[in-house]
Amino acid sequence: MQKLLLKNIKLLINVYENAPQKLSGKQMAVLPCINDAWLACDDGLISDYGSMDDFPGITDWKGLEVIDCTGKMVMPGFVDSHTHIVYAGNREQEFVDRINGLSYEEIANRGGGILNSAKKLRETSEEFLFEQSKQRLKEIISQGTVAVEIKSGYGLNTESELKMLRVIKRLKELNWIPVKATFLGAHAVPTEFKENKKGYIDLIINQMLPAIAKEKLADYIDVFCEKGYFTAEETKQVLEAGKKYELKGKVHAEQLSHSNGIKTAVECNAISVDHLEFCTQGDIQLLKNSNTMPTILPGAAFFLNLQLPPARKIIDNGLPLAFASDYNPGSSPSGNMKLMMSMACIQYKLTPEEAINAVTLNTAYAMGLQNEAGTITPGKRANLIITKEINSYGFLPYAFGSDLIDAVIINGKMWK
Repeated sequence: MQKLLLKNIKLLINVYENAPQKLSGKQMAVLPCINDAWLACDDGLISDYGSMDDFPGITDWKGLEVIDCTGKMVMPGFVDSHTHIVYAGNREQEFVDRINGLSYEEIANRGGGILNSAKKLRETSEEFLFEQSKQRLKEIISQGTVAVEIKSGYGLNTESELKMLRVIKRLKELNWIPVKATFLGAHAVPTEFKENKKGYIDLIINQMLPAIAKEKLADYIDVFCEKGYFTAEETKQVLEAGKKYELKGKVHAEQLSHSNGIKTAVECNAISVDHLEFCTQGDIQLLKNSNTMPTILPGAAFFLNLQLPPARKIIDNGLPLAFASDYNPGSSPSGNMKLMMSMACIQYKLTPEEAINAVTLNTAYAMGLQNEAGTITPGKRANLIITKEINSYGFLPYAFGSDLIDAVIINGKMWK
């Protein structure tokens, strides 16, 4: 049985004997910590913690690995509840096109955007796709991400959507970190259905969903509810079809325009609703009466130079809020959650405490992992970050370009 002891921890961050499911409003500014602490892990789980003043006498050191964390802080690892890391190739030419003045919509209308990724993915073998995606998964773990949600949505036909979801399943089976799979067939309308969107929605509902359910390839279902993509009514139709296969909903909503995606997500009891650039006060009122986690993707708003979602207003209205990376080739080619935390503070005016809660416990809730991740709590996975020697946890978002992670612990073992 693997045992791990972290001792002389300068600050043990986000400590709960019994963790809440999520944090809302003013609760998000609360970050329980222990100075000069120790943390014990047993068989991949957090088993106990406390102050070094009350350090227990250990009689059985057999099989015990000890890490001295003098000057360093320990916190729960980042949870990234929205990514698209299974993709083929990249889209740096579109990056240059945007610099030269083209909008995201104009690029999409020229066959770029999601359809560009779909073309590349269809031409890529499952094995090559898996190897590419495995490298990205390694990258984000090394940056402190200890649980991740990954979407399909670059296949846009049955064969290629299944290919993507099989790759995600293989990433799950590596057993590195918890991985949740989301079916996003309704990401865009493929070229071959350009004049027949209804036909494509029928394909999603009548062919893709049964095939995915048969192989048990997805945990969630998602829809891009947006002008030029899928309407609120179509979003609801797809989410309701997913429910028949026990797939809980997620929604890409209000990113490029206001399309009633939040309203639809709440009506369908979606677990999260993501992007939110055009979220209104009316949407905030709807979210107050729901269990849906509003989730901001700062990388995409930054990379596309969009107006910023009203993060401060969402929290000040008493709601919970999560921040995720949206790691994808077109609008957020980074899965660095420490950077997302910096953006949360710098651009969205979250305090460091709120930002840490937004990328740990609340993102864990947004992918149904709040009982496994997001806090330092006995019984949760020992998936942790050990920082370099820093003065305070506020230094993490402050030093936005610095690598401040000394080590990542996955299932009670040092990640290498």
